[in-house]
Amino acid sequence: MTEAQVTPTQTIMGTILSIIPPEASITRVEYEGPRIALYTKNFRYIQEHADIISNIVNSVKRRVVVRTDKSIRKAEDEANQIISSSIPKEAEVATVFFDDATGEVTVEAKNPSILAPEAGFNTTDLVDKIGWRVRIKKAPHIQSQSLQNIQHVLKTASEEREEFYKDLGETIFRPKLSQDSQISILTLGGFRQVGRSSILVTTKESKILLDCGIHPNAKNPWDSYPRFDWADIDLNDLDAVVISHAHLDHSGYLPVLFKYGYRGPIYCTEPTLALMTLLHMDYVKIAAQEGKNVLYEMRDVRQMIQHTLPIPYSSVTDISPDVKLVLNNAGHILGSATIHLHIGEGVHNIVYTGDYKFAKTMLFDGTTWNYPRVETLITESTYGAKEDLMPPREEVEMNLVKSINETLSQGGKAMIPVPAVGRAQEIMLVLDQYMKNKQLTEAPIFMEGMISEATAIHVAYPEFLAKELRMQVASGGQNPFLSPYFTMIDHPSNRDEALREGPAIIMATSGMLEGGPIINYFEQLAPSDKNRLIFVSYQIAGTMGRRILDGAREVSIMSDDGKMKIVNIGCKVEKIDGFSGHSDYNQLIRFIGKLRPKLQQVIINHGERRKVENLANVVSRMFRIPTLMPDVEEAIRLY
Repeated sequence: MTEAQVTPTQTIMGTILSIIPPEASITRVEYEGPRIALYTKNFRYIQEHADIISNIVNSVKRRVVVRTDKSIRKAEDEANQIISSSIPKEAEVATVFFDDATGEVTVEAKNPSILAPEAGFNTTDLVDKIGWRVRIKKAPHIQSQSLQNIQHVLKTASEEREEFYKDLGETIFRPKLSQDSQISILTLGGFRQVGRSSILVTTKESKILLDCGIHPNAKNPWDSYPRFDWADIDLNDLDAVVISHAHLDHSGYLPVLFKYGYRGPIYCTEPTLALMTLLHMDYVKIAAQEGKNVLYEMRDVRQMIQHTLPIPYSSVTDISPDVKLVLNNAGHILGSATIHLHIGEGVHNIVYTGDYKFAKTMLFDGTTWNYPRVETLITESTYGAKEDLMPPREEVEMNLVKSINETLSQGGKAMIPVPAVGRAQEIMLVLDQYMKNKQLTEAPIFMEGMISEATAIHVAYPEFLAKELRMQVASGGQNPFLSPYFTMIDHPSNRDEALREGPAIIMATSGMLEGGPIINYFEQLAPSDKNRLIFVSYQIAGTMGRRILDGAREVSIMSDDGKMKIVNIGCKVEKIDGFSGHSDYNQLIRFIGKLRPKLQQVIINHGERRKVENLANVVSRMFRIPTLMPDVEEAIRLY
């Protein structure tokens, strides 16, 4: 083979092998998706000589992970027995999960601090005994069916995943075909509208899809989904799909890609995968129960799980020959991320915000803003009008408390429609805190829908929560999600307690009154003037929630017997502004103003037309930055 025929892959592997001493007992070096995996029979040697991995990373400029060779891994039953006998009983191991594709075993313990090096526990000793790399996690206080479903898929598809990771690495690190830099975006959805967010970023080398959502309330079918038809996209040409967060207007079309043959990678955070799994499986289950034609089926959701590579915040990840990805906290919902694409060798940087909250809340820390470089910002504008100003957070919370107290004092029930993910958990924290402090009248708080499962996922990932809340959840004893004030309604037959005479607070999905168990409570309680309907989340135009908020006093719903029924609205209707997971007008402006060095251009998306136009005009005038407000189905050259 001549020097000209040596591939980049061979050069990288040769460099690695030249650095590693024989004592490391390396048996294989191969790609594992965006990383390089080193398989060893002497894990302890590499752990005790950490400089080896540092030198490799510095030499090849790639992420490197150390795996144990399959030949030294004990059978799972035997390894499980060794783990049980090696770990102190005080740690209280809850679950042990073996991942054949990576050779990792995850040990979830109720008291993981006992298994920390500071406590004298050495995981390397355990690796020597079982041959599997050990990962210690805190066991969540609430079990999640979604996380169990994910583990089942990963387990049953371990061989396919192993092959997928290897092939993906070859694709990501393939030789570049062109040194030319040309960067464009195609607006497939979510521009001058809220819903079906989707953007295709193209370079000479790559095609990267950012978000893949639906618009469930669109009047026309062609306005419900991203316009892949207009862009003439061949799914086999996509290098990656990156999902900012799990809400269906950003991820709801994702399983459809797998239905029609996509077999490439999905990048998102670990909680986003869990929440997407919850929402997508729920969609399939409900559609099947109602006899509707489904966009996708359970097998497509399983393919989505199998091809997702969760990555942590702030980690630089190669996703194609000329694109590196960094996800950062967006503060919107659990695991939500801003997407930072670094294209070429310092050629151009794009930040796509997805949905973000540029302020701290009880649930999350505020959006990350200190990027090293951004040339193009694509920002949401949900609250982009000048009048979209939210009161101080304490005032917002007191407004909710006052509204509920007024309702309870009259013997009424406060109905709070909530999205299962994000707002539900925020309201739970507020109700628990103010009831404990005696500022909120003590009354039963009933919850129904996916709130319980979504909350279990929040508890499973405390590292993604706000610092103070993270410590409460980790301690277990002060976990506000386990408040004694909360009663979960786990079956429609148990609603009698919530509906019986007397004051109560009822939280149920969905947040915009578009189906879900809240409809059953609404049907029963809306006619009475002593009850109150309290909206705490954004109401998209066209939804029943928006119509009621705009003054409708009569709506039609589908009752349990399958017939349309007219509901007269006699209850009070109120919107408490300030609980949204989106930035208000001032926060949007402050976020843009914080970015340094100065942006080259701003693109506004994810907002009603009037709000997009207002924010674009203000940004252009205030910061003297070229600002675009495209429609869906536009191509924009960035570089």
